[in-house]
Amino acid sequence: MRQAIRLAESVMYLTAPNPRVACLIVRDGRLLASGATQRAGGPHAEVMALRQAAERGIDVRGCTVYVTLEPCSHFGRTPPCVDALIAARPARVVIAMRDPNPLVGGQGIARLQAAGISVTLPVCPEEALALNPGFAARMSRKTPWAWLKLASSIDGRIALPNGQSKWITGAAARADGHHWRARSCVVLTGSGTLQADDPQMNVRHVETERPPIKAVVDTRFEVDEGARIFDGTETWVFTCRPDREKADRLADRNVRVIQLPPSGKRVDLQAMMQWLGEHDVNEVHIEAGARLSGALLDAGCVDELLVYVAPMLLGEGIGMVNMARLDDLSQAQPFEFIDTHPVGPDLRLRARHVQHWNTLLQAVGI
Repeated sequence: MRQAIRLAESVMYLTAPNPRVACLIVRDGRLLASGATQRAGGPHAEVMALRQAAERGIDVRGCTVYVTLEPCSHFGRTPPCVDALIAARPARVVIAMRDPNPLVGGQGIARLQAAGISVTLPVCPEEALALNPGFAARMSRKTPWAWLKLASSIDGRIALPNGQSKWITGAAARADGHHWRARSCVVLTGSGTLQADDPQMNVRHVETERPPIKAVVDTRFEVDEGARIFDGTETWVFTCRPDREKADRLADRNVRVIQLPPSGKRVDLQAMMQWLGEHDVNEVHIEAGARLSGALLDAGCVDELLVYVAPMLLGEGIGMVNMARLDDLSQAQPFEFIDTHPVGPDLRLRARHVQHWNTLLQAVGI
């Protein structure tokens, strides 16, 4: 199964909004054929593996099939994969985790068993879930999985008091961050970051056939129409303020303006996440200033932290996030470290929100 999970990682940037899935066909411990899910609308992993077996003249009857997600049992853009498996007549199907969609989860398993095919699950379920937290989140709670990318000094500063931040972390860390942009469906920033840095917010250090959509939270719709983020690729602007003429001008540059209700003095961030989930967004990569980052944390919209720490101390400066004041340590959101990795001279830290991750585990029956 871990070999199948590694194969699924090879389509990390490709499959959204579908999950990243791989399938292996094995007999007597020997790999006969394999496949991974292609771009949305293309064949799923099981079909790719069965095609490869057919091309090699292999009869898969009586084989064991390993798949990183329960085979789909419903018609979407493609026919149900479970039908293809049943027709192929393997003796056994080993599944990493069940489908997180509450409307269809378990149905693929039941159909395989009804056809007389042995089913084993779960196998390496947390590793499989880590490949597709966004798909599982969108299916189970109707919102994407969002990680907040931060780059700071050891003492937690993201900029000097005068706003200077280029560059605290090194070139390797900045390049590594583009992997996380590439795997996401949406790269999200705020109007303050656009005004301060005029970033492109695109993917430059990773090749991808499916670049993420860029998005901006701009409550008052004050964004400069000449900002570099508006480069003709698909971009969304979330705002509370209507301005039809400006929106029409930006539409000519492939920009969609989404008006949402306010929550306090800014865009309702929870409503924004709901909107993203309704529009097939699995994963959101957030790169924003301290105010928006803190507001997203306060709103419960951040599931994971992706922090690059540089080996320097800055003393007085701008902190990572501006969050609401806590009166007791018990009010702090619980995160747990899941990975530490050197990237050039810097250190990459990853931490998941404990409760959000446990909710996903429950959604897939773990």
